[in-house]
Amino acid sequence: MTGWSKSHVIAFLVALLALLPVGVLLELASGADTFFDSYNLKVLGNTLALMVLTALGATLIGVPLALLTAYVQLPFRRVWLIVLAAPLAMPSYIGAFTLYAAFGPGGEISNLIGFTTPSVNGLAGATLIMTLYTYPFVLLTTRASLCSLDASQINAARTLGMSLFASFWHVVLPRVKNGIAAGSLLAALYALSDFGTPAIMRLDTFTRVIYVEYNAFGLSQAAMLSLQLLVIVGLVLFLESRFSGTQERPGRPLALWPNRWQVSAMFLATVPVILLAIILPLFIFGFWLIREGSGNFDISYAWNSTYASILAAFVAVILAVPVAHAALNGKTGRIMERITYLGFGVPGIVMGTALVYLGLKLPFIYQTLALLVLAYVMRFLPLAVGTIRSTTESLDSSLIKAARVLGASPREAFVRITLPLTMRGMIAGAALVFLEAMRELPATLMLGPTGFETLATYLWRVYEAGYFGRAAIPGLLLVLMSALGLALMLHGERRADFDITKGSSR
Repeated sequence: MTGWSKSHVIAFLVALLALLPVGVLLELASGADTFFDSYNLKVLGNTLALMVLTALGATLIGVPLALLTAYVQLPFRRVWLIVLAAPLAMPSYIGAFTLYAAFGPGGEISNLIGFTTPSVNGLAGATLIMTLYTYPFVLLTTRASLCSLDASQINAARTLGMSLFASFWHVVLPRVKNGIAAGSLLAALYALSDFGTPAIMRLDTFTRVIYVEYNAFGLSQAAMLSLQLLVIVGLVLFLESRFSGTQERPGRPLALWPNRWQVSAMFLATVPVILLAIILPLFIFGFWLIREGSGNFDISYAWNSTYASILAAFVAVILAVPVAHAALNGKTGRIMERITYLGFGVPGIVMGTALVYLGLKLPFIYQTLALLVLAYVMRFLPLAVGTIRSTTESLDSSLIKAARVLGASPREAFVRITLPLTMRGMIAGAALVFLEAMRELPATLMLGPTGFETLATYLWRVYEAGYFGRAAIPGLLLVLMSALGLALMLHGERRADFDITKGSSR
């Protein structure tokens, strides 16, 4: 390590920490009875089917909505984008819980309107839920690519007699195929790693079966299943890394001006998506709140969520700063940064399995808040690293050089110039880690101290007990936190949209 800066040393230690779960799982899986059997084949089939169908459904919904929000001059355009992107920020298990409770014999809709609606469960139900809550991945990645395209080629195609639909199909979509692929692979990754939706929909995917094995004290078999899931996740992550948005010289964006009936038709086409993904969960939670009141909700659950998430956000930022700076100072630092991103690709249920075994080996941390916070940090550290690195990259290096010429040491230049100027990225990264930790379900279920309930775990407990009405307050609080996360995620997009509009008006 000769010649490494302090940031490189810390980044190296953080990278080793990111690799820890894989090493733990390999050791734990060595005691598994079977590597792969006929039941594993069924679980693999269900998992791959959910992944593929989710990616397909997200693409079929996300691409048209990307075209709509990027090119069509709608009234209240910003509102349309926020509403259509909102499902991305809401935990999918909230949608699964409310749709499961609303539909089917004895469901809330059946009780209200008097006739039975179809049940939402199994592969079909899980695919519907996952599609509703992952299509914004495709919407946002495709829209970002669309907004960078010059409309001159489309106008030329129209001038040569090509219809609007044909020009989109032959001119626009081939130029944004990377953005579409990136978004669909993110949707597939989400479907692979999600635990709550398959569990509520009673679909045996890897995440649900791992949790069943954990509850049955089959940690070795859970570890073996976790490694099999990680292989699929690794393949999807590799494919996702091969795609990026379309890189073209920005030009004047395309603008389409619909008439009144076309606007009405577009609105009606989006209503089912908005109704199922946003309005129905809010309605069900509101209905339960009116019918059953607070349901003996203990405010300490909200405090537990907040306290653990604040700790995770603070620790993540402390570790992310040296990792981000090491990544900007050479190839070795970039490699270590990429290793830390492994944690974000590890599903929460897999992280929980690894750290439960680690806790059993180190009893002084087993079922402690420290172990839970460690899981949060390992999973969501890349969110903090990414925001801090992007902020640091935009700094004017001449300021630091000037400070060094005036006699400041590297440490003093960092403390007095770099650190204050990157504070915005640090706060944004901490906020993202905080919001994701608030919503994390499987790792919290497996690693939370005895009696330590959070909003997410309390919501799960009332689902398991069948006391659905008691989910109103924790569900609404989680939706509120998700809304804050959405505002943060769209902040950068709104600024970029403003700049494009401003630039095109000159």
